[in-house]
Amino acid sequence: MTYNLLVLLGPTAVGKTEVAVQTAARLRGEVLSGDSRQVYRGMDIGTGKDLEDYTVNGVTIPCHLIDIAEAGEKYNVYQYQKDFFAAYNDICRRGKTPVLCGGSGMYIEAVTRGYNLPDVPADPRLRSRLEQKSSEELITLLKSLKTLHNTTDIDTRQRTIRAIEVAIYQKEHPSPQEPFPAIHALFVGLWLPREQRRERITQRLHSRLQNGLVEEVERLLQQGIPAADLVYYGLEYKFVTLYLLHKTGYDEMVERLNIAIHQFAKRQMTWFRGMERKGIPIHWLDASLPMEEKIDAILQLYQVGKFNF
Repeated sequence: MTYNLLVLLGPTAVGKTEVAVQTAARLRGEVLSGDSRQVYRGMDIGTGKDLEDYTVNGVTIPCHLIDIAEAGEKYNVYQYQKDFFAAYNDICRRGKTPVLCGGSGMYIEAVTRGYNLPDVPADPRLRSRLEQKSSEELITLLKSLKTLHNTTDIDTRQRTIRAIEVAIYQKEHPSPQEPFPAIHALFVGLWLPREQRRERITQRLHSRLQNGLVEEVERLLQQGIPAADLVYYGLEYKFVTLYLLHKTGYDEMVERLNIAIHQFAKRQMTWFRGMERKGIPIHWLDASLPMEEKIDAILQLYQVGKFNF
């Protein structure tokens, strides 16, 4: 079996980045981020870019698809597909091994399965009409337009409105653009038992708060990023923004954010299980194994040196 791409995926807080970088170092490879929020400049702590992990034995492993959009933009899956293939093709042309690492299942699935997701322009008139509806009405309308495979589209009103906008556009513009190619990829997932994963999530949240998460969000607000845009990004940026706007207290913010991240990890695993049901094989590894054991297992699966570029 030969592969054109190694994919390392899994829920948040299982240590994907370090494993991907260490594996890429062994494969003379480069890492592509598969995270929907790491594309934004200035959103570092909250998205867990962990840039210090990209240096192995004094050598910096190149990473792509990080810091390619301004905070406040509404980057989407179609843009990610374009940016991914530009970076992926460049890596392959230079004879390097591409390693895709992340937890955004939709992004990973879109680029590996060749999904046709059109670049949908904003429709101000439609958005204005939708803003008049209640959240319950918006969700009902969205369900009438598409099947909801997860709750990401209804996390916030902005996301629900955007999802409706996309669904309507796709119905009105059925002609597909040139499709992206599918990639023959090896999918390796990192997992932890639920309680161990929950403990890591909570510890990591407190570490990020101690290392400047609140200050990072405050800096973004001071730079002129609208609060609504930061709330749109969800999780750390949503709850810390609400705290900075004095809509919640600090302890309440931490508690609600902690719960939200646990729920997010559960949704990630639901997405990955859905990929498996679609026939995408994922080889799961225990994230608590020693690093060398994980890398050796991945390299054995990948069969080093056999590529179809």
